[in-house]
Amino acid sequence: MSARMLPVPDGLDGMRVDAGLAKLLGLSRTVVAELAESGEILLDGRPAGKSDRLSAGGLLEVTLPDPASAIEVVAEPVEGMKILHDDDDIVVISKPVGVAVHPSPGWTGPTVVGGLAAAGLRIATSGAAERQGVVHRLDAGTTGVMVVAKSEHAYTVMKRAFKERTVDKGYHAIVQGHPDPTRGTIDAPIDRHPRHDYKFAVVQGGRPSVTHYEVVEAFRAASLAKIKLETGRTHQIRVHFSALKHPCVGDLTYGADPVLARKLGLSRQWLHAKTLGFAHPSDGRWVEFESEYPDDLANALRILQDEN
Repeated sequence: MSARMLPVPDGLDGMRVDAGLAKLLGLSRTVVAELAESGEILLDGRPAGKSDRLSAGGLLEVTLPDPASAIEVVAEPVEGMKILHDDDDIVVISKPVGVAVHPSPGWTGPTVVGGLAAAGLRIATSGAAERQGVVHRLDAGTTGVMVVAKSEHAYTVMKRAFKERTVDKGYHAIVQGHPDPTRGTIDAPIDRHPRHDYKFAVVQGGRPSVTHYEVVEAFRAASLAKIKLETGRTHQIRVHFSALKHPCVGDLTYGADPVLARKLGLSRQWLHAKTLGFAHPSDGRWVEFESEYPDDLANALRILQDEN
């Protein structure tokens, strides 16, 4: 990866980021849009969306992939990855822990894209080579249901659906303590952490981020919450509940209690993408899919329930 820093020329004033940067760097608008989506374009220090407008004199920071080190998709079976649904347009899976959605610099573990290739499933060719067919993502440490596009039509339709927030994303999380109120909405902007680049944080002027939650079961030291995401920022649920001083149990990166994590046998955050609903790209009919808790989360929940 290589970073370039350059001022916005007067001639690009008012242009969209994707159009202006494509012109400035000689890249396609698709490539620029993917860089923006991955947070690789900063405008005056803040992540820029592809449709944001450029201002003359503004400072652009762009992280470009090294063409000499193209990321390769390795077809290898992924243990524990379950296919919940498969048709001509989409494949819906339940992603296990420790699996990234697609290859990226520095990641040497298994990937969803590689697992689908090993299973002989053809996916859409839209998108960057290493993440073709990917229309949304889950963190490597987060388990649960996700959809991958198999046809080019499905890729276009599903990308638009996620962008326009017409997808119903339901998560379950066990958070420390007892959120008050037990049902509410967290509306707080998220951006990269000002001091730790690997983390995100609630930051004034960050990207709008909205999380709806409802506590469905309370334990002595924690609460099980059902969560609906209105937006889909990186680490959104983890960041929002950490900001409320109720981090996901086991999420040491965002301030969880390591003693409680050890007691529950957790080596990652208790967070699971439980349900996913959307209009099927082929005919618009509403479809819903559900993923069961994996063993580590189910065991931790059982320990908390037995203590009550």
